[in-house]
Amino acid sequence: MSDLGDKAKDFANSDKGEQATDAGLSKAGDAADKATGGGHGEQVDKAEQAADDKIGK
Repeated sequence: MSDLGDKAKDFANSDKGEQATDAGLSKAGDAADKATGGGHGEQVDKAEQAADDKIGK
């Protein structure tokens, strides 16, 4: 099972993977923004950036 995790990590670190994870995080951020009525945009943006920093290494 760790082989699957390694493959996922390798994909996330590729250019194509970076684009995919960025798109997913953006979609999640948009959904969170919509759910909160846009009242927490700055916090949502910070959370998106923190997640991107962790995933996109």
